[in-house]
Amino acid sequence: MSTTTLPTSAPGRTPAPSPVRAGEGRIGLRANLRHIGALVRRNALQIKQDPESMFDVLLMPVIFTLLFVYVFGGSVGASLGGSRDAYVNYVIPGLMAMMGMNIAMAVGTGMNDDFRKGVMDRFRTMPIARSSVLIAKIVVEIGRMLVATAILLGMGFLLGLEIKTSVLELAGAVGLSLAFGASLMWIFILLGLTMKTAQAVQGVAMLVLMPLQFGSSIFAPPSTMPGWLQTFTDYNPLSNLADAARGLINGGPVAHSVWVTLAWAAGITVVTAPLAVAKFRKKS
Repeated sequence: MSTTTLPTSAPGRTPAPSPVRAGEGRIGLRANLRHIGALVRRNALQIKQDPESMFDVLLMPVIFTLLFVYVFGGSVGASLGGSRDAYVNYVIPGLMAMMGMNIAMAVGTGMNDDFRKGVMDRFRTMPIARSSVLIAKIVVEIGRMLVATAILLGMGFLLGLEIKTSVLELAGAVGLSLAFGASLMWIFILLGLTMKTAQAVQGVAMLVLMPLQFGSSIFAPPSTMPGWLQTFTDYNPLSNLADAARGLINGGPVAHSVWVTLAWAAGITVVTAPLAVAKFRKKS
């Protein structure tokens, strides 16, 4: 007669990780939210212990605002029928879209680095939902994105940004940028889990970021571009986000751009989030 024995560990040896993956689906919503909260707190404390990790969030909005306003503001502002002040109201809403994409790229490199250090291996031995680890990271990065957006708007106000609609619509522009940025984080998390090194993640991300950012309406009106580039710009999700934020801040029709941006955000999340969670489970 055969008997089934439970695995035990010898004294002084580390117990083998329990097979929690099979029971992951039985974790309730309340427990899942509690795990996400604990992991958010852990990630926030990590930022507190390493304040240099906030340099990109604090300095990037300042540098980009000054660079584009004072380098391109005169010429592009004139094409808009005004001066540098007119360009401030054009480029600041566009830069809100750019902030989200650049911070999302940092999520992928950070995820890759955490795996290299063995941090994620520790999390995968715990009886928690695998998605909670990734969601907690996104929540913290959304907080970082909100800080970057606040600094960006502060710089814009110093340079003459005017809110021609209302505070509520300004909040809508910020919320739309955060929602789209959060969806992009799933792409870069998947990339960080797929590539072997953080440098590779950054290199591939830049190949994607540069055409999307500069082939959009973020920095200049598409009407000044050649026809083939205008076509690319029309289908570029960053253009729709920039146009939506611009309309919510400066006034004008926004319904089409808002719904297209939300559709992009939902589609990206639906496709890449399950792939990222599955890759997180299987990554060795």
